[in-house]
Parts: sequence; C-alpha cells; structure tokens
Amino acid sequence: MLPSLNIIIVNWNSANQLHECLSSIVSTKRDQFRLNSVVVVDNASTDRSLEGITDLDLPLDLIVNSENKGFGYACNQGAAISKSDYLLFLNPDTRLFEAALDQSINFMENSLSQKIGVTGIQLVDERGNVQRNCTRFPSLINFWCNIAGIDKIIKNKFTSYLMTDWDHSTTRSVDQVMGAFYLIRRNIFETLSGFDEYFFIYFEDLDLSYRVKQLGWSSYYLADVQSFHKGGGTSESIKSTRLFYFIRSRILYAYKHFSPIAATSILLASLSIEPFSRIGFSLLRFSRSQVRETVSAYMQLLANSSKIYKSIKQQVSK
Repeated sequence: MLPSLNIIIVNWNSANQLHECLSSIVSTKRDQFRLNSVVVVDNASTDRSLEGITDLDLPLDLIVNSENKGFGYACNQGAAISKSDYLLFLNPDTRLFEAALDQSINFMENSLSQKIGVTGIQLVDERGNVQRNCTRFPSLINFWCNIAGIDKIIKNKFTSYLMTDWDHSTTRSVDQVMGAFYLIRRNIFETLSGFDEYFFIYFEDLDLSYRVKQLGWSSYYLADVQSFHKGGGTSESIKSTRLFYFIRSRILYAYKHFSPIAATSILLASLSIEPFSRIGFSLLRFSRSQVRETVSAYMQLLANSSKIYKSIKQQVSK
C-alpha cells in the first residue's frame, strides 16, 4: 500500500497566493503516495483568499478560526484531523513543482532514510535563485551576533545560525529545514505534541526540529527537488509586527533551550543593544521606513512585556 500524506496550509490574508498554491498541488504527480486531504486552516483572514478554493479538484478540509492564535496553533489544528503517514506543512506563498511531492515521499520511504524524520526541499524565487533557508541550531554567540548586527557583515557558522555561507546546491543532512516546506513523519509529530504554541510565529519550526533531533531523528535537505517560494508571504505588509514577533520568539527560544543566565543576557541585549544596532544599519542604508519599523516593533515589545514575561515563566517552569 502506498504511504499517505496530509498537507496542512495555514492561511492569513494571502490573497491569490493560496489559490495558486492549491492549484500547484492539483498539478503534482501522485504516483508514490496517497493524498488523503489538504487541510487549510484560516487564521481569521479579512481578505477574500478563501473564495473559490473549494472548487478545486482536491480532497479539501477547511478550518476557519474566528481569531488568530498563531502559526503553531493553527498547524496543530490541522494535524489533529490528519491520520496520514506523513504531514507536510506548506506555506501559501509556495507553488510546488510537478514532481516535488512524489520525490520527497519516495526519499522518505527509501530504506536508507528510516532515521530521517523531517525533509525539506530546495526553494527558489521568481528568478530561479536558490533561497538559502536551512539553519543550524543557534548558539549563544549566534544570537549575540544577530543582536549586534555582526551577522550582516560577517557570514559564517560562528556569527549566524542561518546557513547563508552554504549555497544550498547539494543534498545533505542539516539541523533544520525551513517551515515553508516541512515534511515530517506523523508519528514523530504526535510523539512531540506538535509545534510549541508559545511561539506565535517564528522559531516554532526550529524548536520542533531541535526536539526531533533530541528524539534521535535527523532532518534532511533535498537539493534536487524544488518548489517556488515567494518569501515574506503575507507579512510583508506588517514588517514592524513581523520584527516584534521575531524578537519575541527568539527570546522565548533562548529561555527554552539555553541556561537562564544565557537567556537573560539575550533578553537584556535585545532590549538595550539591538534597537540601536538596527536603527544604525537602517540609517546607513538611508532607510527611514526601517527606522520606523524598528521603533514600532519595540513599542509593541514594551506593550506586550507582561505577556512575554508570563510566557518566559511558563517556559522556565516546564
């Protein structure tokens, strides 16, 4: 019997991107697996991105949330109604190439891949440029370099957890593949209770990959399997909020996986050093908009400080 797959797409005001993503799934080959369903979880969108999707030739399940509780929460909702062998978490700003699903599932089913828990593929932009999207598990030094902006000047494994120093042209084992195309064995996902919902968005896939590794499984990047990925997605229109959630999630990740002293150093540096380093680099680019985005993001951090503190306490008490 062929292995089975559920695809889970979290949608938030993605406009026509969701329809294009679903249409690309319709056109993919399905010789190596059974597609049980495509689960679209809508996080209280206010646009018309859901219009017409039920007309597509797909086994579609639709979950419509009345409020946006975050990416991880929505992913877990979709996974909860999925009983397939594999789960694919797919961003709505992707468009799959014809053989992407067949090749990915076939790789996971190979007898040599039985200790690989997560697989990602090569993502390209509209010009065909390969996106460097895999990461290493971050160290304290990585986070400090990110805060100070050193990783913008010097790109290597010591300054950045992002693997931008590697061209992503070869298939290899990695610490984490990007969540835009995140194929995982369902039994592993359920054993780990899915994504940690304290990460509203950002770092939830990195956190899950770290826990997958702790469980004795590995993650793999396939360079010969491709998908289009726009990048930035629907959050391009709210860049200051995106920065707020990035900083918030980095702090939560540090408290979950670093020592309390190391995590507190990240927290303090994020609040005292980072706003000035970000504004400084923005001024060097003559970008007033980035200055405004940084100021707005830190205003949101201050406004949400009590909630962040509560989340930190919950992480530390686990």
